Amino acid sequence: MKKLLIGGVPEHFNLPWYLTLRDKKYHDENINLRWKDYYGGTGEMCKALRDGSIDMAVILTEGIVRDIINGNDSKIVQVFVKSPLLWGIHVAENSDYKKVSDLKGTEAAISRYGSGSHLMSYVNAENQGWDYEDDLEFKVIQDLDGALKNLPEGNGDYFMWEKFTTKPYVDNGPFRLVGECPTPWPCFVIAVRNEILEKDSELITSILETINQTTKEFKDIPSIDTMISNRYDQKLEDVQQWLSLTEWSQENLTEEELKSVQEKLIELNLIDKKIPSEEILWKSS
Repeated sequence: MKKLLIGGVPEHFNLPWYLTLRDKKYHDENINLRWKDYYGGTGEMCKALRDGSIDMAVILTEGIVRDIINGNDSKIVQVFVKSPLLWGIHVAENSDYKKVSDLKGTEAAISRYGSGSHLMSYVNAENQGWDYEDDLEFKVIQDLDGALKNLPEGNGDYFMWEKFTTKPYVDNGPFRLVGECPTPWPCFVIAVRNEILEKDSELITSILETINQTTKEFKDIPSIDTMISNRYDQKLEDVQQWLSLTEWSQENLTEEELKSVQEKLIELNLIDKKIPSEEILWKSS
């Protein structure tokens, strides 16, 4: 049985992976797929793909596109969630900041450079008409737990993370939500190291067929909203709203979508060149 390692954030988006792994669905294809949680998010997973700690990752689109352009020897094999990610813009409950415009020139807490929380702070700055050089400062806090500890202590002024994941900390403290910022592209993709694509492409195809069957039927699973609510400690009405907004995918990014992502990253000064789509997108034979 071939062993492959896949990484992802331990959030509700990835419940379909948990269900297929729980039911040992990949064993039917002689694949021992193992999951590893990455609390540090996209920046941490980019590093793990680079050093071979994992073979695959469910990862934010903007983060992996940027890292492939910067030398990560991987490709995007498919979009996983095609709807935008709704980033919440959070401050500490005891903060004096009341709205997003108050945050101009303050310090964004980010999990690490190259992470979604880092890159999306540029998207938010653009939305607000801020200057990237003068109005953006950063404080690295590692992950969500780091933000929960650091923001109330004044280490970083605001923190961007997926709105529904952080909502319990808004409802009960220590966060306060001051705004939202959706991604201007499909939010999660599946990336695979090129070494694996060259040696075991048929296994990747089998894995995608299995997860796609589950995501197609995911919203129709009886009481799936209750399962998500209990597993991720979220209010049922929040889960139901999230499910209504979220669409999974069984296709790869289109060249037009990739072009849009690269153009936006160039515009935000987050990459210094664009590369051909065949160097980023995998086309299965």
